[in-house]
Amino acid sequence: MYRVLSKIILNRSQIKILEKLHDTLLPMLRILTDRGTEYCGNVEQHDYQFYLAINDIDHTKTKAMSPQTNGICERFHKTILQEFYQVTFRKKFYANVETLQKDLDDFLNYYNNERTHQGKVCNGRTPLETLLSGKPVWNGKNLNQI
Repeated sequence: MYRVLSKIILNRSQIKILEKLHDTLLPMLRILTDRGTEYCGNVEQHDYQFYLAINDIDHTKTKAMSPQTNGICERFHKTILQEFYQVTFRKKFYANVETLQKDLDDFLNYYNNERTHQGKVCNGRTPLETLLSGKPVWNGKNLNQI
C-alpha cells in the first residue's frame, strides 16, 4: 500500500532529510525549494547544493516573492495547519514528539488515501487515486526506478 511519510524534525538539517528520502523512500530526480539561504548558495561552498550535485538531483527554485510558484505545497501547508494542527492542539496535549508524529502519520494516511481533493490535478480524487490513474502529470516521468 502507498504511504506518504512526514517527519517532525527538531533539528533542521536539510541534508539529513534529503538523505533519508532519497536513500530509503523515494529516489529524487528534481526538488523544488524557495530561495532561502538554507537551500541556495555556491555549489562548492554550500552543503545542500553540493549534496544535490553529487546525487544528480536537479534543483529548481521558486521565483522570489512569488508563493503561487509553489502553490500546491503552499496549499498543503494551509490544509495541514487548518485540518490537523489547529484541530489537534485544541483537543490534545502532547507530552512527546513521538505521539504527535503518530497522529500526524494517521492524518497523512487519511489525507492521501481517503480525503478527496478538488482542483485541476486531483479533480475530486484522492492523491493516491490520482497517482495510480496515470494522470498526465506523471506521464513521461521515469518512475520505473521507484
